[in-house]
Amino acid sequence: MPLASQNSKPSIQIAWKTVTYRSVALAILAVLGLFFAGLHLAFPQFTDNGVKAVGGFATLLLEKVAGAAGTPVRSATMNNQQAHITALDGTVRIKKASSNSWVVADYSVPLEKGDVIQTGSEGMAKIVFNDGTNYTVKQDSLIAIEENSANEQQQTNVAVAVSTGTVDLSTGTYTQGSKSQVIVDGATASLAPESAAMVHNDPHTDQHEILLKKGAGDVERNGEVVHLADWEKVSFAGQTGKMDKVREIGPPSPISPANMSPIFMPSGGSTVEFSWTTMANATGYRLQISRNPYFSSTIVDRKVKAADVVVSGLTEGAYYWMVQSFDAGGKESLGSDKNRFTIIAKTADSGSISLDLDPFVQHGHVIELTGKTEAGARVMVNGHEVPLVGADGTFHFFTPPLATGESVITVTAQDSKGGVNTVQKKILIQ
Repeated sequence: MPLASQNSKPSIQIAWKTVTYRSVALAILAVLGLFFAGLHLAFPQFTDNGVKAVGGFATLLLEKVAGAAGTPVRSATMNNQQAHITALDGTVRIKKASSNSWVVADYSVPLEKGDVIQTGSEGMAKIVFNDGTNYTVKQDSLIAIEENSANEQQQTNVAVAVSTGTVDLSTGTYTQGSKSQVIVDGATASLAPESAAMVHNDPHTDQHEILLKKGAGDVERNGEVVHLADWEKVSFAGQTGKMDKVREIGPPSPISPANMSPIFMPSGGSTVEFSWTTMANATGYRLQISRNPYFSSTIVDRKVKAADVVVSGLTEGAYYWMVQSFDAGGKESLGSDKNRFTIIAKTADSGSISLDLDPFVQHGHVIELTGKTEAGARVMVNGHEVPLVGADGTFHFFTPPLATGESVITVTAQDSKGGVNTVQKKILIQ
């Protein structure tokens, strides 16, 4: 039997097994899971509360164990949003991005990126986006929604291309970093918050205009950038032509009848006096009165020299009016703000009736009204008929959304004999 070498020594074999923190954590969680499962069988009510308390911690720990290195970075991915039609008049059609066919516009049809809206010769539509931007698409116009999205920081991106026709738009009070843009024949106008503009695009005559009515905006085309302030307009023609910037004449401000005011007159009709502010360099004014706020049709369209005029022949109901100024060359300004008034018939022997209002309740931009008048009376709020008045004269009404700022709520009650009572209150919408 051979002798072992004197140099040979007993050896110790050590086997290493790598154990990661992740494996340890997962093993601990597995053991805890088995422990709590058994505990739940014995004390179900107690363990339910315990699981809820540690659920958030366990979720975070699992995310770390699964390999999330450091704090996750929030994605700035933009998510598509929907716009909605809030007013319609005449023929309006929509072609959805997912379809090749046209459908009749309806309040229930949501508008998304890629949708196209077309108005007829008597058509008008108002479209409101989530960022507060709204577009009034006038007759014989075609627009496309190029972008309508928001990211997790609530920064919005709205872009509308006007292919043909005329559009009035105003931007909301969107957050910093948001965009509201309108595109016309290769020109992109980026508008500041709380701005208003008019866009006109006539590809047949190669006339393209962007007029800023208030606020601020920048128009970029072919590398050229033009800054616009109140009542400044850029116009251009051709693919390579430069943009021309001019200052336009502004419209007057309506004075009387005041917005949302009631006018009481005999049932046979009477006269109404209209007045507005005078404008420098104006040689005359154009008064228009319509039954609808889009002025797709008018019942009065008159040019006068002075800043007031008396109109007769208006009967009971709601009306809208606006005025323009024009210079010696006949060039007209844009239309003024549109004031609404309501003519209410009143007989000679009519008197005042009772009208009591409860304190207003505000729901964002909507005001809830409750009150009581005489039995059998009709009630109007800012010219809108209250659809249901109780047998005892009580009523309940929600206003349409009101604009930000100061508004006047006018409540009018009228009985069958022509007796009326009107209450006006100012409110502030923020």
